[in-house]
Amino acid sequence: MAEFHGVKAKEVYQPKAAVVQTNTLPIYFGTAPINQVANPSGAVNRVIIANDLDEFRAKLGYSDDWKSFTLCEAAYAHFVVNEQGPIAFVNVLDANDTDTIVPAAVTFVDRMHTIEKEGVLKDSVTVADGSTTYQQGKDYTLTFNNSGKLVISIVSGGSIPAGTTSLQVGYKTLKPQVVTSSRIIGGIDAQTGVRTGLELIEEVFLETSLVPNLIVAPGWSDDPVVAAVMVAKSKDINGLFEAHAVTDLDANQKYVDIAAWKEENGYTSHLQTNTYPMATYKGRLYHMSTLVTADMVATDAQNEGVPYQTPSNQPITADGLVYADGTQVRIPFDQANVLNANGIVTGIRWTNGYNAWGNRTGAYPEYTDAQRTFIPVRRMMSYINNQLVLRHWQYVDDPLNRRLIESIADGANIWLNGLVGSGYLLGGRVEFLAADNPDDQLGNGKMVYRIYITPPSMAQEIEFIVFYDASYLAALTAA
Repeated sequence: MAEFHGVKAKEVYQPKAAVVQTNTLPIYFGTAPINQVANPSGAVNRVIIANDLDEFRAKLGYSDDWKSFTLCEAAYAHFVVNEQGPIAFVNVLDANDTDTIVPAAVTFVDRMHTIEKEGVLKDSVTVADGSTTYQQGKDYTLTFNNSGKLVISIVSGGSIPAGTTSLQVGYKTLKPQVVTSSRIIGGIDAQTGVRTGLELIEEVFLETSLVPNLIVAPGWSDDPVVAAVMVAKSKDINGLFEAHAVTDLDANQKYVDIAAWKEENGYTSHLQTNTYPMATYKGRLYHMSTLVTADMVATDAQNEGVPYQTPSNQPITADGLVYADGTQVRIPFDQANVLNANGIVTGIRWTNGYNAWGNRTGAYPEYTDAQRTFIPVRRMMSYINNQLVLRHWQYVDDPLNRRLIESIADGANIWLNGLVGSGYLLGGRVEFLAADNPDDQLGNGKMVYRIYITPPSMAQEIEFIVFYDASYLAALTAA
């Protein structure tokens, strides 16, 4: 072995790793019972990521009153029923949106009283007996039960006399009914730059490094203005990314009228999946947008996070379809197909239970090309666009030389070939053409690549042609 005498240095080259997002991230907008969290004001108009119901409860609270606290429906559907995560949420209900309940006599049983009203703010609670106002922590404790109701417990050894069965209790409660569609839509403060409502889509990637893929607002997206803003915000997120809006159509409308309602109210974007009506599951009422979103997340997860498969004919957690007032509705199969033919995803009952039913975006039937009207094809186009940005950001500001040009093209082609090999694309290639890259443009640091891809459509129509073949009758007399 050769002898070394002296000092030396050795450098090991570590290739840059491409950034990959492997999960579908829905972001929900609505209201939550933030009275249950330690810092309610910190849970308002912020992007909050949760991986399970316990984390959701800790960050935003939880209530079974889904009509008042709309985000709880999404949390339950994803975390409990479908065991999915992470999910992003934005709550627009402010801790200052309150009603005051004047002190009144309440009954204590076994030294405890549960306030039946939702949204009680802990710090606002007063407990007194007419002459003495008691102290929280010393004389009584406040805890939320699993249903989100506040429980007052008398502390043994405190100032409240033993055997007390009635006390004067007053408090403030959240007032979710003051939240309107304009609060969901939100905006940007011109002086501070602070974002609220749907504008917070811009902050998802900035805070989490995750791209929001699906934009959902159950309980609100059947408002045409909210739906239009959801679609507008799904385009060009951070100037880089594209998402898909999952919207509800008005479940007060009869199914024979909903196609006309959809067109009249502008639910016609290629970046939009329209869902209708509502659904029940084990006694709970769900918006169809929540169930279809959970269906999309589950289907994508089965395919390594690649959204190449339609959510249609996939199971949804439903045991019935209903109008907004809870009235049961049975949509015949042929009428479900009429809804599909108008760019509406609904539900059908099949031998295995309820499935989502419909492949078309809101752009159908005005447009008929696969790129704009088939949900998985459209989502794959957005997926490819987003992944190209994530995977190649590492090359920005590298020296623009032949090695860089070929490295980007080779890496993208290898990735596309992998998608083809997995069946996620029928074909794909990357080209760097001289016509797209004149000298003056390259001298100014701009490179242009062309990406050609074909996501698979779905087998939407399968037809069997059945014949009566009399020749088989010969088998009856064959020896």
